[in-house]
Amino acid sequence: MKVKDFMTTNVAFVNPTTPIVEVAKIMKQRNIGSVPVVDGDRVVGIVTDRDIVLRDIAMGKNPENVTAKDVMTMGVATANPNMDIHDASRLMAEKQIRRLPVVENNRLVGMLAIGDIAVETRLSDDAGEALSDISKPTHTLY
Repeated sequence: MKVKDFMTTNVAFVNPTTPIVEVAKIMKQRNIGSVPVVDGDRVVGIVTDRDIVLRDIAMGKNPENVTAKDVMTMGVATANPNMDIHDASRLMAEKQIRRLPVVENNRLVGMLAIGDIAVETRLSDDAGEALSDISKPTHTLY
């Protein structure tokens, strides 16, 4: 089974200069928690709802003056549409991520979410294992 069999192909994306307020509106309209940031055809980052909270609001910045580039996570892990779904699941667990942009020939072609894997009965163990690894704390808060 390949990533292309599970990924979403109608992916919303923004460019680095997109105002963060617009990014948040896209998330609300699409009911999604992340939006890839694309410069030309290349994925250069991803903005998650958590990025907006931690890198914008919690820092006391004025959202009207913030762009996707200002809060995005760079160095984004990606999958290829022909990648084995088990390998993608392991990558998500290893990187502790819930959403994985799918790139072919340096161009965004889809998005794979942990939920896409979880709905497939044969892969529910992979999804559960990945979610367990994703949810492990990386540091102590106290």
